[in-house]
Amino acid sequence: MNISVVIPLLNEQESLTELHDWIAKVMQSNHFSYEIIFIDDGSTDKSWEVITTLSSKDNQIKGIRFLKNFGKSQALHAGFEKAQGDVVITMDADLQDNPEEIPELYNMIINDGLDLVSGWKKKRYDSILSKNLPSKLFNWAARKTSGVKLHDFNCGLKAYRLEVVKNIDVNGEMHRYIPVLSKNAGFNKISEKVVKHQARKYGETKFGMDRFINGFLDLITIWFLSRFGKRPMHLFGTWGVIMFAIGFGFALYLGIDKLFLHPNGRLITQRPQFYIALSTMIIGTQFFVAGFLGEIILRSKSDRKRYSVKAELNFN
Repeated sequence: MNISVVIPLLNEQESLTELHDWIAKVMQSNHFSYEIIFIDDGSTDKSWEVITTLSSKDNQIKGIRFLKNFGKSQALHAGFEKAQGDVVITMDADLQDNPEEIPELYNMIINDGLDLVSGWKKKRYDSILSKNLPSKLFNWAARKTSGVKLHDFNCGLKAYRLEVVKNIDVNGEMHRYIPVLSKNAGFNKISEKVVKHQARKYGETKFGMDRFINGFLDLITIWFLSRFGKRPMHLFGTWGVIMFAIGFGFALYLGIDKLFLHPNGRLITQRPQFYIALSTMIIGTQFFVAGFLGEIILRSKSDRKRYSVKAELNFN
């Protein structure tokens, strides 16, 4: 199979039929073998009914329905698990991503030997203050922190080599950082392509300003996990040694000063260095404990599903 199109969605009943017809037209005109995997992330409208109807007419359509809304990252993870195409294309269901971009994205993966191609919506039809400017700031911070030189981390239109999606774990709200996750997994051939951004035709956006705050918090998380996720003691142990050494140094100084230099001076408990020594030694010990707990959790954790599937369509 050439292409798997993975489409997470939430309450997009108006756009699904038009999106399917558009994708099918592109696939058939380019003679691709393909599958379209819709992941209904707990929609409360008739999205699943539309997917069921479409799948009864087109066996290339496959569907996954969550019991409730678990988030876009979990939906993508479920789609990635089921995908079988040599190239996996992700796109949003709101018709703002243009299926006409798929053939060139496919060629960039297959012919140029890339692992991942991210769409770049250079010209956007979103609000400048509420979406465009925060998005530019967010993307700048993501580039600086991760070292992945992309202009648009948030673009839902991306292409992956199948091996990539089978070797990354997308969870929480980490869908924004799939290129970073891919790089951390060893897939370094990452590029981007300027893609067309369509004005939203139906419904309203599901994302508000809070996604940018969460995005920056997730950026800190992924930075930490990429550097210390497999060795938490290296971070916490280092800071524990530093803090404990500072505290021990002050305590040693106080002891020598009181015993040999100024035995008749102030009581040790009346000197600020005593509290510095006490605090830093306690903090250093806590860092050590945090490191040990992190190592224990890392070694004892078991993989578990982060979502529950209510129904599936057309999967063998």
